[in-house]
Amino acid sequence: MFGVFCKLFARGIRDFGLHPWAQMLTLAAVTLVTFLSGFFLLCFANLNEELNITRGEVVYQVFWKPDTSMELVQSRWDEMRHLPWLTEMKTFTPAEALEALLKNSGNDRGGKTLSAHAGWLKDRNPLPPTAMLHFSPHEADLEAWSKATRQYLEKLPGVETVRANPLKDDLTKAWKTFANSVMWPIIGFLALVLALMVGNTIKLSLVHRSDEIEILQLVGARNWFIRLPLLVTGALQGAIGGICAVGLLWLAWYHLKDVLNFSPLFMELHFLPLEQSVLLVALPALMGFVSSWIAVRN
Repeated sequence: MFGVFCKLFARGIRDFGLHPWAQMLTLAAVTLVTFLSGFFLLCFANLNEELNITRGEVVYQVFWKPDTSMELVQSRWDEMRHLPWLTEMKTFTPAEALEALLKNSGNDRGGKTLSAHAGWLKDRNPLPPTAMLHFSPHEADLEAWSKATRQYLEKLPGVETVRANPLKDDLTKAWKTFANSVMWPIIGFLALVLALMVGNTIKLSLVHRSDEIEILQLVGARNWFIRLPLLVTGALQGAIGGICAVGLLWLAWYHLKDVLNFSPLFMELHFLPLEQSVLLVALPALMGFVSSWIAVRN
C-alpha cells in the first residue's frame, strides 16, 4: 500500500509536466498574485518598522562654568559636533551669549533696562559659554539613548548644567493606532484574497483534466487513486508559484533597498522575515491542495 502511495505521489509530480502551456499560465497567475501580496507586505513591514522607531527631537542646552578656559570649551565643541543623530549645534561664547540676550530682549521694559546697562554687562559678563544641541534620534529605546547622552554631556570637563527639552513624536503614536485598527485587518483580508485567487486559479486549471478523470472512473479506479496525484500537482503548483514570487520579491528588494537611504531619511529597506517568506510559499501550496480537493471531491 505504501508503495502504491509513493507511486501516486511521484505521478502527481510528473503530471506537473503535462499540458505545459496550461501549467505555465496557472503558475504565472499564482506567482503574480503572490508577488503583489508579498510586495504590499514588504512595504508595510518596512514602513511599520521605520515609523515605530522614535524620531522625536530632543534639545540639550549645555552650560559651562563661567571661569572655564575657552580653549577647553572649544575642544569640547569640536568633539560634540561628531555626536550621533546631531542635526544642529549652536555655540555661544560669553560675549556672543550676552549679545544674543540683548538683541532678543525686545522692546519691553526689561529689555530697555538691559540695554541701558549693556556697557557694564560687557565689562562684567556673567554669562557662561553655552552650547545648544538639536538631536533627531533614530532609536527604538529613546529613554536609554537620552540617559546615555545626558550622562556624557554632564561628564564633560567644566560643564556646570545640562538641560533637556524632549519633543514628543506624535507621528509614531498616530501610526500605531492606524496600524492596529486598519492596516492589520487589511493584511488579513489580503491574505484571504490571495488564498481565494490562488485556489480558484488552480481549480480552473484542473478543468482540462476532466476527461482523464472520467476515464479513470470508468475503468473502476477508486476516488483516492484519482485524487492523490491531482492534489500533489495542485500543491506543487502553489508551492512553486510561491517560491518564484519570493524570488522576484527578493530581486525587487535588492534593487530598491537603498533607494531611500539618503539624508535626511536614511531609511534602509529590509527584506521580509523568514517566517513571512515561508508563509508566502506555504499559503499558495495549501490553497493549491485545498482547491484541488474541492475540484475533484465529487
